[in-house]
Amino acid sequence: MNIGQHINSIFNSNTYLIEDKAYDYCWLIDIGDTDYLIDKSLNIKGIFITHSHFDHIYGINEILEKKSDCKIYISEYGKNALFSDKLNMSKYHGTPLICNSNNICVLNDGDRVDLFPDITLNVIATPGHCPSCLTYYTDKYIFTGDSYIPGIKVVTNLPKGNKIQAQESVEKIKILAETRTICPGHGEMITLNSM
Repeated sequence: MNIGQHINSIFNSNTYLIEDKAYDYCWLIDIGDTDYLIDKSLNIKGIFITHSHFDHIYGINEILEKKSDCKIYISEYGKNALFSDKLNMSKYHGTPLICNSNNICVLNDGDRVDLFPDITLNVIATPGHCPSCLTYYTDKYIFTGDSYIPGIKVVTNLPKGNKIQAQESVEKIKILAETRTICPGHGEMITLNSM
């Protein structure tokens, strides 16, 4: 499995491309800029959203225009936010976003999704930064969105943020991150034991 990191133009959020050379499809974690993806003519099977804030979803409709059968994986709160420019905060960025798909799979804490025959993506709910926050992990990687960015305090002063939940989520993530490469929503990929 190969992980590609793309730093997006809005707030330097990250999109992660998950590929395996043995298979003709790939997956995304969050979606911002799309030009580099569409130019590659990738077979994107699904997009896992870490949380529903605008800077982590703004490319969703552009991908869906090219790949209408692409599945969107998100929490229940996040699903509602995909259809509300106020909840996903795009309204406040001057580019209101309403998702153009009903091909949405709601994920809950403890769910698992097979990415490839030998690789499973595990799901944990990590609210605090936003009620929609999910963290995803495999045996080698953990995709934390904005629930945990090493060296940066979790932002909880946005609507629906919760400091207590954020701290609980950080503790859960840190345990899982001890043996995995952290792929945060902003900043560089990092391994804790290399810090």
